[in-house]
Parts: sequence; structure tokens; C-alpha cells
Amino acid sequence: MTSRNDHYTPQPYDPYGEDDDGGWFNSDGTPPPQQRYQEPYQQPQEPQQPYEPQQQSYAVAIPEQPRGDHDDQPTYALRTVQYQQVPDDEPAYRIPETPEAGWEMEASRRRAWVSRAVLLCILAVQAALSLRLSNTAFQDEALYLAAGHSELANLLHGTPLPRDYAAYFSGSPQLYPVLAAIVDSKFGLAGARTLSLFFMLCTTGLLYSFTRRLFSERAALAAAALYAVIQSTAVMGYFATYDACAVFLLALTTWIVVRTDRAPVITVLLAAPVAVLAVGVKYASALYLPTIVVLALLTAWPHKGGRAFLRMVLLGAGIGGLVVVGMHTTDLMDGVRQTTTDRAHGTDTTEFLLEQSARWGGLMFLAAVGGAVSYVRRSRLNESPQALRLSGPGWRWRALLGLVLCATALLAPAYQIHLGTVVSLFKHVGFGLLFAAPMAGVGVNRLMGAHFRYPQLGIMLWTAVLCLGIQQADRRFDIWPNSSKMIAAIQSHVDSKGTYLASTPEVPVYYLREKSTHRQWHSLFGMEYKDAKGKYYSGDQAYKEAVKDGDFDLIVLDGLTNPRVDDIVAAAVKGNAHYRLLAEIPFRNANGTSEYRIWLKTS
Repeated sequence: MTSRNDHYTPQPYDPYGEDDDGGWFNSDGTPPPQQRYQEPYQQPQEPQQPYEPQQQSYAVAIPEQPRGDHDDQPTYALRTVQYQQVPDDEPAYRIPETPEAGWEMEASRRRAWVSRAVLLCILAVQAALSLRLSNTAFQDEALYLAAGHSELANLLHGTPLPRDYAAYFSGSPQLYPVLAAIVDSKFGLAGARTLSLFFMLCTTGLLYSFTRRLFSERAALAAAALYAVIQSTAVMGYFATYDACAVFLLALTTWIVVRTDRAPVITVLLAAPVAVLAVGVKYASALYLPTIVVLALLTAWPHKGGRAFLRMVLLGAGIGGLVVVGMHTTDLMDGVRQTTTDRAHGTDTTEFLLEQSARWGGLMFLAAVGGAVSYVRRSRLNESPQALRLSGPGWRWRALLGLVLCATALLAPAYQIHLGTVVSLFKHVGFGLLFAAPMAGVGVNRLMGAHFRYPQLGIMLWTAVLCLGIQQADRRFDIWPNSSKMIAAIQSHVDSKGTYLASTPEVPVYYLREKSTHRQWHSLFGMEYKDAKGKYYSGDQAYKEAVKDGDFDLIVLDGLTNPRVDDIVAAAVKGNAHYRLLAEIPFRNANGTSEYRIWLKTS
């Protein structure tokens, strides 16, 4: 037996020395097999194999150390773990690859509920923006509500109409005005305005639905968020005119067309009566029917191919046939000609109309154009890697869809530039943006990036649109004067026998409809008069002669609606023995200060 020591006392660890065993601890924190302490020390037996190989392998694990005085006591020195050097061009930590199962493309209940919750928040913001607006009835609101009450009385009791409203209304007086009058009789002006809010909230909900069908949930939420805060939406949402009802019917028509893209071709005819009803409510809605007919082709093309042309033809024929039937069975053509096809041209310049259009919808339109361009370049909206392998519509289809939706937003400004008038443009801009909103949602989606990488960009855009919408809606509701004091001043002097002149006769006709009818009131926008000798007058001279003869029992001027004719009437009243000044009621609006001047006939 050979006497030798099998244990060594290690020296302090040399960081520059060779270390072939990977360190003192393995990756799992346990010592290497050669260095594990298993049993108390025992006198080793003579090795069965030659000593040199064992000694050589053992020396690799533990370097040769000087022997001390206590050779029988093993000594283990703490050793520093040397980390593996990471190349500069590789990250220090790699994110594990997510399995494709984690990118679920199918609709889930959780995602649906989250999306609906966000949509409800958007609708709540939209409702708040509309409900915060306040003023007495605008002359258009007063006109449609008063006409609705007259039409309702004619339908129920056969009461003769004070005027032929169908001859100059820009929508059928038997549709929205009657519905609004029913609500107004129960809940007043606030109730009629809330009816418009209901229509606009439904419009935003339908916009979300068909945008989600066309693109994705994120694009749908972005489109709804932008559309909910623009001026047109906020104002039409608390404005008792037929615009909110008409835009809702257009949205419903579009929703039917988009939702039936995979259904049998014949189902697209469900959209035809709704589209014709939208035109009946407001004749200008016909401007957007070609867009809806083209959407019938585009939405079905990826699923039906050539049969999508049949779908487009069916919808166009159905709408055209119903429109022809409606035109020949009603007496609305005079109103269509006067307010739409043969409408008188104004004097507003093209530059002014373009500037106003850009202010009221420019940001959202730019977002839509950006979304259309990005959609043409890359079609994939879903973040799932599986979507890379899906075959989608070609770039020509995407370009045509983006062109149709974005160009529709330009129809109203182009038409009003043709007419040379800014009247109602702020509302009509909202009609076109309803169709551009899906592309605007795509634009915001791309702006923020995958996984909301740049959410601040989308928030900045939405905040800018929101601030502009609030400021513009407040100004829009502050343009006309508050008429409550004026109505209180004249209500005791109005009855069913007098003849009255007013700058905005629709307002007293609405508020005093129990005392007078529309037939008794005259406006400052054209008049005909025959004096006691049978001489006929028209225009400005008619006002002068009527005031000179004391034909009016009450005159109400606001100095705002038609200042030129206001001055003519005021000059005729001055020094006239037939009238005395009843009241001067100052008011303030967005354009400054003015006053109601009220004259009462004395003899």
C-alpha cells in the first residue's frame, strides 16, 4: 500500500487560471460530481486502476495546492463564479417566443365585453358634449316643430294647414316633423332635442359595428371616438332638425350593406327601403346613395367575386325603383327642386367654404387619408402572426375602398361650393365624415402602432379633435339670441286675429302656437302687399307701404337676421303714428351684442 495524501488544500482562486469544469456550482446550484461531499473521511483503498489517469483528471478539477500541517482536514475555498461573456451584438435577455396560440384571432367573449365597455364610454362622452349645449329654439328647430304640430293636427283632426310646407321644406313634412311634434307635445323642446341625441348615439354605434366588420375592433373604436366629438355630431345630437334622423338612416343603410356581405345576394335589398326613407327625411341624403351602392360591390367582392356586381345592381335598382314610386305618389317634388336641385346660389367664395370645411372636419379627414394610404401599402390589421399567412384583398381593392370612403367626405363641401353658400355646411360635413370615419380609424390604429406602441399620438389627435369640437359646438349654439325675454314681452299682445312681422317669425310661431298660426306671421325674406286701393307691391317697397298703412299689429326686429331689411322697416316705423315702441331687449351672441326692438300698433 502506498502512503499518500488524496486531499489538497486549495489556494485562493486565480481568476486567470483555467477552469474547465464550468465553475464550482453547476447551473442547478449543485457541486460538480468530482467535488460533492458524500461520506466522512475514510482511508482510501488501493485504486483498482493506475493512479496517473485518476490523478490527472482530479487535478483538472482542483488545482495543485501546497500541503499544510493539517493534511487530514480538507479545506474548501470559496470560489467566484465567472459569468459567461455576452457578445455586444446580442441582447443580455431574450423574450421567450410567444406561441401562436397566444395570439387568438377568433372573437372572444372577454374581448367583446371590453370593446363594448370602451364603446359605452365613447357614447357617454358624446352624450355629455351634446347635453351641455343650451339655448332657446333656433329658427329651423321652431319651424320644423311648429310644422309638425300643424301636420299632426291635419292628420288627426283634418285641420287645414296654414302653409304648404311640402313646397319649400328640404325634407318631407310628414316624416320627421310629425315624429318630433309627438315628442315635443309630451316633453317639450328638450324632449325633441333628446330624440336627436338618440339618433346620433345610434349612428355612432352603427359606425362602430360596420367599421369592426370592415377592419378590426381597434379601428372601430378609434373611428367611433373621433366621430363622437366633432362639431357636427355634438350639434346634431341636440338639434331638433331632421339631420340627425337622416344621418342615422344612412348609417343604418350602410350597416345593412356591410353586414350582409356574405349573405345571399338578394338580402342586400333590405337596405333599399331604409335608404329611400333617409332621402324622404332629408332630400340631400341622396348625395350619399352612390357611395352605399358601390360599397355593396366592394364589401361582397372578397367573398362572392363576380356575383358582387349583381349585388350592386340589385341595390341600385331597388333604391331607384322606390324613389320613382315615391316621387309619383307624393307632392314633394316642389320641395326637392326648391331646396336641392334648383336651390338658389349664394355669394360665399370658394376659399371661404374650403376654410370652413377644413376647420370643421379637416383633422379627421387627414386621419382618413393617412389611413387609406397605409391600408393600400399594407392590408394586415390583425397583430396575430397567423394573419401573415391569410390571403386578403389586393391593393387595387383596398385603394378603391379608401378612395370611395375618403372622397365621400368631399361631396358636401363640393356641392356647397357649387351653390356658393355656407348655410348648413357644418351639418353636412358630418354626413360625409360618417363614411370617412372607418378609414380615420385605420389611420389612428396605424399611428399608435402594434400593441399601442405610441398611444400618445392617438391621444393627441383625439384631444385636438375634441377641443375643436367643443369650441365650435359652443359657438354654434351661441349664434342665435336667447328669445325667452322677447316671447314673454309679446305673448300678451298676440292672438288668433292679428297680423305680425318678425325677423324670425318661426320662433314666436312655435312658442305661441296656441295663440297664433304660421299664416299670421311674415318674415323679412320677401313679401307681397296690396294696399286699400288695390295697388300691388313686392320686395322692399311692400314692407314700406305695409308699415305706412299700419298693416301689422306687432313688429319684432332683432337687427341680426336680415339687417338690410331691418333698417328699412325701422325707418318706416320711425315717426309713424300707427306704432309705439313696446320694448328694447338687449342680448348677446357669438357675433357681439344687439337688441330686440318691438313695436305695437296703437291705432
